[in-house]
Amino acid sequence: GGRLSLGIGCERRQQAKHSVCSSQVGAEFVEVVAKKFHELHSTGGTFGEGKTCNNVVAILAQLYNFGVVHSILIVDVFRRLLVSFGERDIEIVLQLLRLVGFALRRDNPVALKDLIVEVQTKAKGVACEEQRRARVWFMLENMMALKNNDMRKIPGYDPSTTERIRKLLRSRVRKLNASSDSVLRVSLDNLLAADTVGRWWIVGSAWSLTPQAGNAATTGPQSQQPIGGVSAEMQELARQQRMNTDIRRRIFYILLSGEDYIDAFEKLIGLGLKDQQQQEIIHVLLSCCLQERTFNPYYVYLGKKLCNHHHRFQMTFQFSTWDHLRDLQKLSSLCKENLCSFLSRMISCKALPISIFKILEFSELDKESMRFLRQVLTRVLLDTQDNDLIEIFARVSGLPKLKVFCEGLKLFLNHFLLHGSGMALVDGDTEKMLAKVALAEKALQAKDSRLCL
Repeated sequence: GGRLSLGIGCERRQQAKHSVCSSQVGAEFVEVVAKKFHELHSTGGTFGEGKTCNNVVAILAQLYNFGVVHSILIVDVFRRLLVSFGERDIEIVLQLLRLVGFALRRDNPVALKDLIVEVQTKAKGVACEEQRRARVWFMLENMMALKNNDMRKIPGYDPSTTERIRKLLRSRVRKLNASSDSVLRVSLDNLLAADTVGRWWIVGSAWSLTPQAGNAATTGPQSQQPIGGVSAEMQELARQQRMNTDIRRRIFYILLSGEDYIDAFEKLIGLGLKDQQQQEIIHVLLSCCLQERTFNPYYVYLGKKLCNHHHRFQMTFQFSTWDHLRDLQKLSSLCKENLCSFLSRMISCKALPISIFKILEFSELDKESMRFLRQVLTRVLLDTQDNDLIEIFARVSGLPKLKVFCEGLKLFLNHFLLHGSGMALVDGDTEKMLAKVALAEKALQAKDSRLCL
């Protein structure tokens, strides 16, 4: 009890710093804790002295509970423990289930289902020691209780303290006008390899793409030697990503090797490309963004910088987005999720206008397009400050050429987003969504908008 209270206090302060001060503060702390977990777990046996490993995992769990890290990291920790599946692993898994089980069920039910299947497979091969087998079946019972949303069957589960502190933090962050949209979507592998592949999850830091499985560059020492200043590994990545012209390859290398988005921007502008050639910058940027395993905000910061630099980049983003919207059904689930995250953030930061969706006929949307538009607009509404939200929607109001678009958008917000979404919103978000939609509708009726795309 004392340790848990201490852990909650620690993560409460860390979440406040993460929201109010800088995402870099939280990111550095998460990296330190993740590496400590890896260090302890790699020792085997009891994983360090006493309950040290349990406490480190409890810190990660509370970071998740208070919205500092995404469920991706917690699922990775679960999987790491299930690989070795020793006595201490099972003990820590049970601890994790108690601390974050129901939150994981809410945020990532598919991952929870996969974990249950994994445990069931492991359970069949467990040695016959009675005590260990009993703990495994106890763990399975806990997981099935989570799956069935039966809180009574989880020993020691008490969400009241965490929920009370979460509400307190929300009010504090709101009073300070800080951002609550600062969850770190970073995996355990990314954190452990930060010194070699970079820290893309820290605002403005670049990232190095990982080669696709089965498509590694040629083996041997010579594969790591740079050719013309570019490593063979990066050249192989360019080939995999179909960078089939010299200009595309040069842009691709800059995107991957930039120290941060400012460095990448300066190098891209420094290429001295002509009007038509500059369009390739946006095409390559979007291509890389959509292929990420987890969304990388690096592309949003770079995209915004390019749009602020010259209007032609904004126009190219518009045309490229239209191409993707026409071919939504051809995109993988991963690409659609990354495109959704990119567009919602670009609209929220006012780098792209909401009228980027004017190509869509709201009355004739297919199921795929409707689902995608719901996701984008939901994120824009929930993650944007009120003043910015009013400006985003007011920009398209009162313009004769966008009158039909505005009417269609109002209809979509009211009938398809609010009443027909079928989306499970987090506690408190339903009321927030109603207020945000009302703001957007009011802004769409304004007549003093500025010209946009």
